[in-house]
Amino acid sequence: MSGKIFVGTASWSDPGFVERWYPKKLPAGERLGWYAQHFELVEVNSTFYSVPEPRMVERWCAATPDDFTFDVKMHQLFSFHSTPAKLLPPELQKRAETDAKGNVKPTPDVQKALLKTFLRSISIVRDAGKLGLLLLQLSPAFSPRKHELGELEPLIRMLSGYDLAIEFRNRNWAVGDQLESTIHFLREHRAIFVNVDAPASDHFTVMPSDIDKVTNSRAAYLRLHGRNAKAYISGKTVAARFDYDYNDQEIAEVAERSKKLAQKARETHAIFNNNNLDYAPRAALRLRKALGQIVSGPAQTLELF
Repeated sequence: MSGKIFVGTASWSDPGFVERWYPKKLPAGERLGWYAQHFELVEVNSTFYSVPEPRMVERWCAATPDDFTFDVKMHQLFSFHSTPAKLLPPELQKRAETDAKGNVKPTPDVQKALLKTFLRSISIVRDAGKLGLLLLQLSPAFSPRKHELGELEPLIRMLSGYDLAIEFRNRNWAVGDQLESTIHFLREHRAIFVNVDAPASDHFTVMPSDIDKVTNSRAAYLRLHGRNAKAYISGKTVAARFDYDYNDQEIAEVAERSKKLAQKARETHAIFNNNNLDYAPRAALRLRKALGQIVSGPAQTLELF
């Protein structure tokens, strides 16, 4: 039997969503509740830049149905990205060592302290029964030429009680003989390989889209970045990089791919990250229809409590 396919978007509050998808004049505090009338899953991306305040996380849980799921992106300090000290919680900014550019030196001490604070907030989602996967989106600078997969082991160990999905952003981890080693490492550590839909390009920052791997039967992950190669490589903003509107034939392809992954995992999470304008929620709704999932008509605004 196939596992369940959950469909959602990366974030629920992008400017394009607000401008073009949500009802006009819908208060900011009611957007997540309205989103949750259309989807059962969202990927929280704001956590890449900051640790959410516990009271904010409580509001997320209160605004969504009992069976709603949050996938949560790990803070960028864990993913080999340059991290300005200002992106750390205030108490950690004082403790962290920085380089000449003001970026944090990711020492084990500061990483452990940040993870403790991060998980304290995320535990609220978990206790509510709404936590799906944690997503580690690695920097393109994390390459086989300069790094080893073993460098991921300390974080994997610290998150042993969680389901961790890992998205590589350097294609050299997923081509030739290296792909087999990468998949073996993830299976051995029960981490979840993030499959992608991305432009057709050999650029080192663009992962291949012809890979469908399930490395942990708990869940499969598919992130859809759009197929605009020029924008992906040269775009200066997130919206510019992922500026792509999937057509109906492409949505049908994604539906078949999702079904294929669902044959090997209890859950498949399909997340649209083509987040220019309202392309992502529109595509996600079309995928739900292509999968035969029930999609509600015009929804009434939920009041927060």
